[in-house]
Amino acid sequence: MIEVKSLYKSFEDKEVLHDINATFEDGKTNLIIGQSGSGKTVLMKNLVGLLSPTSGEVLYDGRDFVKMTKQEQVKMRREMGMIFQGAALFDSMTVLENVMFPLDMFSNMNLRERIHRAQECLDRVNLSDAGAKYPGELSGGMQKRVAIARAIVLNPQYLFCDEPNSGLDPKTSLVIDDLLSGITKEFGMTTIINTHDMNSVMGIGESIIFIYKGKIDWHGKSDQVMQSGNDHLTDFVFASDLLKDMRNVVIENGIDFKHKKNGA
Repeated sequence: MIEVKSLYKSFEDKEVLHDINATFEDGKTNLIIGQSGSGKTVLMKNLVGLLSPTSGEVLYDGRDFVKMTKQEQVKMRREMGMIFQGAALFDSMTVLENVMFPLDMFSNMNLRERIHRAQECLDRVNLSDAGAKYPGELSGGMQKRVAIARAIVLNPQYLFCDEPNSGLDPKTSLVIDDLLSGITKEFGMTTIINTHDMNSVMGIGESIIFIYKGKIDWHGKSDQVMQSGNDHLTDFVFASDLLKDMRNVVIENGIDFKHKKNGA
């Protein structure tokens, strides 16, 4: 579990995050949503240590990441997996080598053990036969699955995903959502997803925080989004008049927007 307490972040005289208090739970997909410039990316960067908060606490199972020494933070990061927006794979490495990279850097496994573990993770994301290929030979969705395999290869307790569905078609996005949700449950990880994708919000949003102008403006679950009563969230989710009309139809008819689970 990750707890954020009274977190503030400013850049010179500009305050970007104001009194953020949030809990990200184990075994759940925790989503951070909000408009561009709302502060959600800055929040995630503070969680993983890419930025330091101006004040406040970031507690990993009670351990304050902010107060750790640099050496302690480096050790802590070995418990984290990160999926970057663009997959961030090494073009000159094969898929298997990409997945093995964290093991090469941070584990004491021998080569055979590292290959075996990397292949296990490729099997888990349904890319068993892709190990010898290079990232350029894969589709965008397959590259994201490789990135997921690499992120879980060290058995992290905490998984961070920055716009994991960016650039993907809706069908492939659902596959990625189901995969992330399944892995979260399977390994009991604390998964935090920074997203604009409303399919993700409605499909796998077990715990959602909506940030508006640097503050948490709403917190809830996917089945509460449609009738949140929060004008800022409604404007974010239903950005056009057409979508607002669709929302009214959904509410009037009791339609469930959650997608059916697909096999990952």
